[in-house]
Amino acid sequence: MPRRKTNKSAAIREFLISNPKTPTKDVISALAQKGIKVSHNLVYLTKAKMGARKRKQKRQKAVASANSAGIANPVQLILKVRSLADEAGGIRNLKQLVDVLAE
Repeated sequence: MPRRKTNKSAAIREFLISNPKTPTKDVISALAQKGIKVSHNLVYLTKAKMGARKRKQKRQKAVASANSAGIANPVQLILKVRSLADEAGGIRNLKQLVDVLAE
């Protein structure tokens, strides 16, 4: 009977999804117990790609929410908030004002 080829990256992703804070050595040993031999470099690469995917999704979500709010240029909004913070006496004071308004 032929051996089935396992996708090592997929096995690493599955393990990291269930145990995201696991050190690389532990990932390698846990997969070795399942009979999957992986290298340190592959684990590091897979972790980095997973993080990049999350960051990309965050950026896309932020752009979508800005577009739905009617903000054409987020840089202009940041500059407006910055000037408002200067008027309020600093970013800490502006944050305190926003916290009071949020209550």
